[in-house]
Amino acid sequence: MNYRHHIDYELYDDWQDLEDRDVAMIKEAYSICEQAYAPYSKFKVGAIVLLEDGSIVRGNNQENMAYPSGLCAERVALFFAGANFPNLKVEALYIVAKGELLNSSSLLSPCGACRQVMVETEMRQKSDYKVFLVSENKKVIVFSSAKDLLPMAFGT
Repeated sequence: MNYRHHIDYELYDDWQDLEDRDVAMIKEAYSICEQAYAPYSKFKVGAIVLLEDGSIVRGNNQENMAYPSGLCAERVALFFAGANFPNLKVEALYIVAKGELLNSSSLLSPCGACRQVMVETEMRQKSDYKVFLVSENKKVIVFSSAKDLLPMAFGT
């Protein structure tokens, strides 16, 4: 038997064309991105988790000389949200990055470990949330579910 996985997403040429709330969250993600601790890669990532009550949780990547002891921005934000707001659902996750690891026209895409955590967050809360991936060239891809980024996640 052959099976196919279909992924739906929205592509915007400029993130400033999104709804006001999303623009505000992306601006906040860029702000927290600047505070990332990335002395080795020089690649800063910011993540904002928007909770169902309107609260926001900020995360950025935290590198460590004893690689791989650091942590990605997505996991910092999602783990903080899970630990401190376990009864609130994630409504959206906004991810931005700046640095030389990707050229400005490349798609920003979370690592596999972050994708697994993103999917497991959906499994925990029993509902999907939107994921916004913002590239340095201002393009943004919006997924309606983290599962679209990892269709055969562990545990699914």
